[in-house]
Amino acid sequence: MRKIIDFEIHSKYSRACSPQLDLPNIGTWANRKGIDVVGTGDFTHPKWLAEIKRDLVETGNGLLKLKDNPNSPYFMLSAEVSSIYSHNGKTRRIHNIILAPSIAVVEKIIAGLEKRGAKLGSDGRPIVGIPSKEVLKIVLEASEKCMLIPAHVWTPYFGLFGSMSGYDSVEECFEEMSEHIYALETGLSADPEMFRRIPRLDKYTLVSCSDAHSLPRIGRECNVFDLEDDEVSYDEITRIFKTGDRKKFKYTLEYYPEEGRYHYDGHADCNISLHPKETAKLPKNKKGQALCPKCGTPLTIGVFSRTEQLAERAENYVAKNTIPGKHFVVLEEIIAAGFGKAVSSKKVQDEYVRMTEQAKEIDILLELTEEQLKKMTGDETVAAIMKMRSGKLDIVPGYDGKYGKVSLFEAIIKQKKQAPTLFE
Repeated sequence: MRKIIDFEIHSKYSRACSPQLDLPNIGTWANRKGIDVVGTGDFTHPKWLAEIKRDLVETGNGLLKLKDNPNSPYFMLSAEVSSIYSHNGKTRRIHNIILAPSIAVVEKIIAGLEKRGAKLGSDGRPIVGIPSKEVLKIVLEASEKCMLIPAHVWTPYFGLFGSMSGYDSVEECFEEMSEHIYALETGLSADPEMFRRIPRLDKYTLVSCSDAHSLPRIGRECNVFDLEDDEVSYDEITRIFKTGDRKKFKYTLEYYPEEGRYHYDGHADCNISLHPKETAKLPKNKKGQALCPKCGTPLTIGVFSRTEQLAERAENYVAKNTIPGKHFVVLEEIIAAGFGKAVSSKKVQDEYVRMTEQAKEIDILLELTEEQLKKMTGDETVAAIMKMRSGKLDIVPGYDGKYGKVSLFEAIIKQKKQAPTLFE
């Protein structure tokens, strides 16, 4: 039985996050999306932990549910910690996800972080001056059942392998604690195929999560398991993450990596976006940083370039016996393309709500037949969904904090209006 898990999200107490991100709303939107297990996010924040205790109840399997809500999805206790520290002569900025099996364990983690001087009340994703290795020690001292998973590992500024402040290997970061790292989170600008070009990463389970900062973003990346209802538990989910059990972990659902904000190299202020081969031809400063061809400041080196730097396998390398990633485009973007409107427009939002009241978003995107879709929405949106499933998309890659743009849908819809027979 398919179960979908998205354990990295944020609350209303994290910076640049929607005030609508409370637990009842998260539960409602997880159901709308088709998410069976959703992260609480931000359990280190005192006010959010108080709301977790108020609104959720532990179920006895290491997960929680909304109180007095028979339709509640499961919640998994999760948090993301931003470690900023100096190591091996360089300032490091690394985001790590923490998973915990109970509120009692969460309280031990909080006590351990505060003992090391962490100020946890200022942000749902706290900035701490504690090295990643030491955060991992604190987490495992609270409970051996906990997991630490490096988050969006290729992101330039805050990823384990990020170009600005990261490392070249897990071992360089976590040193003697590296054996306790079992999984890596891909991030929006990368997919499993990019990881598998690097042999030393073969041993890690690759997971994908939304890192949602608003309700509609929940589930934009997630993990698909094959579990019976009575198998859903914290212990089983983390066992699968640790072992990469292919019988149970079927695939991840992924953004097309080009859609992510840091896929290409570039400089947003100058509207400069570059493929790694173009970046390689640019002049560099004394630190070896490629310079913007317009203004001469250092470019933000993106995910594609970093994987190219560490890759030992060809770009078209096909990994065997690994958990695959399936790409999709979220429904709001598809509806917006069909209507020729902004995602935030009332028309798009109303249609999104109307459609997801009839079926889960992930079912709409991946499983409903064309005939079923036609009974639910207009021809333009149906055409866009079917084209998304074909994988034949034209995407302008994201760079330096700008999301990529899926542009093929608009071209398809214009063509459809001019020559409908092409899409019959």
